Amino acid sequence: MRRETLLNAVIMGALLLVPLWAWVADEPFTITLATRVAILSLAGVGLNIALGLGGLVSLGHAIFFGIGGYAMGILASHAQDYSPLLESPFLIEGTKSMPVIWLVAIVTSALAALVIGALSLRTSGVYFIMITLAFGQMFFFFTISWPAYGGEDGLSIYVRNGFPGLNTLDPIQFFAICFVLLSLALFASSRISRSPFGLALTAARQSETRVLTVGIDSFRLRLVAFTISGAITGLAGALFADLNRFVSPTMFSWQTSGEIIIFVILGGVGRLFGPVAGAALFILLEHFLGGLSEFWQIYLGFLLLAVVLFARGGLIGTLAGREVAHD
Repeated sequence: MRRETLLNAVIMGALLLVPLWAWVADEPFTITLATRVAILSLAGVGLNIALGLGGLVSLGHAIFFGIGGYAMGILASHAQDYSPLLESPFLIEGTKSMPVIWLVAIVTSALAALVIGALSLRTSGVYFIMITLAFGQMFFFFTISWPAYGGEDGLSIYVRNGFPGLNTLDPIQFFAICFVLLSLALFASSRISRSPFGLALTAARQSETRVLTVGIDSFRLRLVAFTISGAITGLAGALFADLNRFVSPTMFSWQTSGEIIIFVILGGVGRLFGPVAGAALFILLEHFLGGLSEFWQIYLGFLLLAVVLFARGGLIGTLAGREVAHD
């Protein structure tokens, strides 16, 4: 068994066993921490498709995270207030059903990624980074000036949305939902990376000229990858909003985009389980160092600097050695 495969199994095993232990020990807060790791890992998996496979450094992925969150918040708020979302020409009501909310979050995030990608991918390098950042700031300030859904104060949801056959208010059952969705996203990412599409996308990242020479449109490849990436990140946003039962414009902030990038870099860019390892490390640092100092991000900065300078493969790459990514 390859070292990275074993390491991936250990990471997922730990993510599953820790909340199970906490459930037995009656430690709901630990289960919530594990749930945050699963959700933020899901957002990182989404970005890793664009960044790890396509080489697209996006500072605007918080757009899709926020769209997913607001899709949940808007639908759930209308359901809890018993007010229609749209009265004409057709009556559209809110909902507390998780599958419906997830579908709306995925579709709206994918459509936003398609439009934003179609415009942003006409640029490259630092210009691509800046245009995605600009789109993110546009969405951030729009939600601040959107009083119908809380504006700058955000929007509180007083009930946890439901999933058929499960009690989503039970922390361990909500964690199970997030863990299963993360596992499905990891499986999908693995299949994408090994597919002809994924191989062509990797080739376009390494040498666009060679890909164009054999007649492959690199723009379409990257646009599809960016759209898939946005859809997965949007699903993570909906879950994050459901976990907190609160949405706010900070979900669209550039800091949120930066944190998602940090997850991927810490774990290992292009590594299948890199976002999981990175998100887990980030949450652990936030939990333990945050209790010591409110400036715990200083230590995170030193760690990130060390990874960039001395461990380009991130945590997974350092522990697994120089093996091929996306094991």
